[in-house]
Amino acid sequence: MVQFGQYPAPRHVVAHLSDPHLLADGQRQYGVVDPEHGLRLALERVARLRPAPQFLVFTGDLADKAEPAAYTRLRELVEPVAADLGAQVVWVMGNHDERAEFARELFDSNDDGCQDRVYEVDGLRVIALDTSVTGYHHGELTDEQLAWLRGQLAVPAPHGTLLALHHPPIPVPMLRAAEIIELYDQHRLAEAIAGTDVRAILGGHFHFTSWSTFAGVPVSVASASCYTSDPAPLERFVSGVDGHQAITMLHLYDDRVVNSVVPLTPAPEVSGYPSDVIAQVEALSHDERRELLSRKDSPFNQEEEKGNVGRGV
Repeated sequence: MVQFGQYPAPRHVVAHLSDPHLLADGQRQYGVVDPEHGLRLALERVARLRPAPQFLVFTGDLADKAEPAAYTRLRELVEPVAADLGAQVVWVMGNHDERAEFARELFDSNDDGCQDRVYEVDGLRVIALDTSVTGYHHGELTDEQLAWLRGQLAVPAPHGTLLALHHPPIPVPMLRAAEIIELYDQHRLAEAIAGTDVRAILGGHFHFTSWSTFAGVPVSVASASCYTSDPAPLERFVSGVDGHQAITMLHLYDDRVVNSVVPLTPAPEVSGYPSDVIAQVEALSHDERRELLSRKDSPFNQEEEKGNVGRGV
């Protein structure tokens, strides 16, 4: 891939998906939302992205009612896409998931205990933390989990670590109801990751995209692929809507992480050029590219202003 700007290609690419809330047998959430449709849209978007992601990270609430058939369907939809991309799938427990069904259907395991796991691809480590609490919607991490996490982080990974958990350790000023079901005792997690190689924390749970920092580490909260939370509803304490679904892409460079929101629903194109233009632009020199694409009165930009889309350069 020819470098156009000042930065090289990212070293790692991660697709961050969350809260598919899949249901068995074609059921719909609230009688309206088709969660499988949302997941399919998300996977279609991921499949077309280049460079392709090395990880597909699903931060919890994988099955809305923890139905075994829903987990089976999840694997049927996700695993072929991951295989085509050569990507590692990371499953994370959410408050709607149940450990026994999660372990049996996603990992062919009878271990119904805490579902913490470690993955590594090309020197980037992803640690999936199970913040679920049986019978509740809020999140917690036990003393045993934090000790285990400290042990894992005691040895740095070549290109650092991402933590993936369902309950993000950040404030939620746009959804006060979520404060009641947040991750409890967050300071304990902050102490466990202080001074380690954790580069970013990935979470879900809120059903809308958000970012913050935690213990000096960037936090990325991905929206849901099923229904989303309206962060600015009219006279509503909580408002779930069938719209604004999205995933988040993380591009990791040696010294930074770049987050990009990818909406799931296509929108009408009003300007653009076909993908075969990329090869034409790559064939130009740096100065030629600047003159063609940066200079305001270049033929490229004149055609763009006229609305003549779809042509070559």
